[in-house]
Amino acid sequence: MADLLANIEELSVTGLSGALKRTVEERFGHVRVRGEITGYRGPHSSGHAYFSLKDEGAKIDAVIWKGVFARLKFKPQEGLQVVATGKVTTYAGKSSYQLIIEALEPQGEGALMLVLEERRRRLAAEGLFDTARKRPLPFLPQVIGVITSPTGAVIRDIIHRLGERFARHVLVWPVRVQGETCAAEVAAAIEGFNALPHGGPVPRPDVLIVARGGGSLEDLAGFSEESVVRAAAASQIPLISAVGHETDTTLIDFAADLRAPTPTAAAEKVVPVRLDQLALLRGLDQRRLHGMTRFRQQARVALRALVRAMPDADRMMAERRQRLDRNGERLRAGLKDKASRLRVGLGRLSPRLAGQSPRVRLALAKARVDAIRQRSARAFGEAQMRRRTKIDGLEKSLAKALAARLALERERQLAARRRWLQQAGRLPRAFSERQLVHKRKLQGLAALLNSLDHRNVLGRGFALVRRADGTLVSKIAAAPPGTLLSIEMADGQIAARVEREAGKAGATPAPEAAAKPQGQLF
Repeated sequence: MADLLANIEELSVTGLSGALKRTVEERFGHVRVRGEITGYRGPHSSGHAYFSLKDEGAKIDAVIWKGVFARLKFKPQEGLQVVATGKVTTYAGKSSYQLIIEALEPQGEGALMLVLEERRRRLAAEGLFDTARKRPLPFLPQVIGVITSPTGAVIRDIIHRLGERFARHVLVWPVRVQGETCAAEVAAAIEGFNALPHGGPVPRPDVLIVARGGGSLEDLAGFSEESVVRAAAASQIPLISAVGHETDTTLIDFAADLRAPTPTAAAEKVVPVRLDQLALLRGLDQRRLHGMTRFRQQARVALRALVRAMPDADRMMAERRQRLDRNGERLRAGLKDKASRLRVGLGRLSPRLAGQSPRVRLALAKARVDAIRQRSARAFGEAQMRRRTKIDGLEKSLAKALAARLALERERQLAARRRWLQQAGRLPRAFSERQLVHKRKLQGLAALLNSLDHRNVLGRGFALVRRADGTLVSKIAAAPPGTLLSIEMADGQIAARVEREAGKAGATPAPEAAAKPQGQLF
């Protein structure tokens, strides 16, 4: 037995885990599992969702990847009964198996109703369903936007009912009214109609109708999605919800400005009946004509009564003519009396007017001007005499000051001349003394310079050695063999070249070496 066990193929832990993974995935593939969600805490920070499915006897781990979770129209919730579709696989890190969910749906209408009720309460708490937000529909819209399937019977019923009641321009935004993309397309259609500019190439609708025929709760679930409800609540164009039959309810019904029980009823609510409006206009026109006729008749009767009540025109004018004649006579008499009173008053004013005559006033003014001219001439003469007297005094004072100033300047010039003559007599003597001092100093400097001149040293038998570049040579090391030298003596210079290095200082040269010259002259 031991030999048989020894012949079994050895597997690594990773190899065994891979074999189990392949076996499970090949055996089961896609499965649909029914169970209750447990351990759900929302999406992980990575975006994936981890939880478990359980029933009365077992529990299995489940995971929804981030990309799949974003596409789910039904999101998982703790404690809900669901049907999950996905693949069974193993997780080697925990030696366990798990379900990779690709689709998720509630189990039965009861679970879906719970989800919708929770969503309704949450959106209502945000105020999206408030009555104050709802706007009235236009009485007769020029353009009607319809969001529905272009191939269903709904759009045909709406257009047919609009044609029967009051034909209007209809814009259809085609969408899917069922399936995974239904909610996204309906929300995009509502936002797209609201984005149309006023007066653009595509007319902007005055009212929107979101319509769909009847169906099950799952079929109508797209119109209860949060994105659709928020788009309907944010719409600037009045919106009518006509989804399903009268007994069907979706969350867009609460956010819409008006809910219609059926798509056909929505068409009836959006426009009035044209024949009824024409009949109403005809009735109003008849009432207008009857009212105008009655008004003319009443005005004619009233005018006749006023004409009868008015007095005779000749009698009215005769009394006024007499009053005018009497007032004219009184006016003429009053004018004569007024003229006589004015003549008397003018006679009394004549002496006073004569005194105020322009000639008299001109003569008086001329006399005043002559008097002023005479006073001005006398004052000018007196002022001129005072100025002349003052100027004469100033001239005398100025002459005295100038004479004193000239005398002072003469005395200063004489004193300065005397000082100059004294200094001029001392200048030659001072110059001779100063010149003698500088001459003695110059002679001392010349003697010092002569004592420091190197040519005097050369005269005592010394020589000044330089290299070819003019550098002084003071040591043997500075002139190796082959160096060109210039030797300056008292009576001139000679050129030389070093043939070999001389002996060390203090050493006694050999007799032969002492006889040989240290340098060779050119």
